[in-house]
Amino acid sequence: MAIFKRIRDITAASVNDMLDKAEDPVKMINQFLRDMEAEIAEVETAVAKQIAMERRFEEQRDEAAALVKKREEQAMKALELNNDELARKALSDKKEQQDRLNTFSSEYDRAKALADELRARLDQMKDEYLKMKGRREMLVARADAAKVEKQINHAMGSFNTDSASRGFTRMEEKVRQMEAEAEASGELRKPKASIDDELEHLGDHSVEDELQALKAKLANKE
Repeated sequence: MAIFKRIRDITAASVNDMLDKAEDPVKMINQFLRDMEAEIAEVETAVAKQIAMERRFEEQRDEAAALVKKREEQAMKALELNNDELARKALSDKKEQQDRLNTFSSEYDRAKALADELRARLDQMKDEYLKMKGRREMLVARADAAKVEKQINHAMGSFNTDSASRGFTRMEEKVRQMEAEAEASGELRKPKASIDDELEHLGDHSVEDELQALKAKLANKE
């Protein structure tokens, strides 16, 4: 039946083909599941109608079977009452009901076979849907991981280590230059010695005098 034409597409190969062509695999997976849900709902409606038809034929078959049995009993009772004409009418109607019974039995068998087939296909679709739904989380996680890896690779590809190293070297040179300039500025800002300080320094001969005294003492020992 045409309503089941998509069942052939519910395979791993078709899913992979769809994902290969999709710009966003996650969106495509979600759309695929929504399509499956819609298809399952459509099939469920068709199965419900077929089951209703199966039951209707079953009721008509049982009604005809009951009438066949009833007419035969009525014919027997008419014969017991020596009423051949009434017995003939009962048997004539029995024959019509038997024809109806045969027709409804055949229709019921066909309807039941089709309903059973539809049920099996519906179960197949639901099983496939549950499998796809179970795989969704795994596929979404893999897609997210691939996106992160792609972003990292892109960032690493655009990251220029040599350029950064040269930039740091220039900054180090600049910092050393700033330090030298600060040191030189400090030297320039030192206060000059006053005249009193210089004179006091010139008059400080105590160490030199003591040194000369030690030398003289050493010379006398010799």
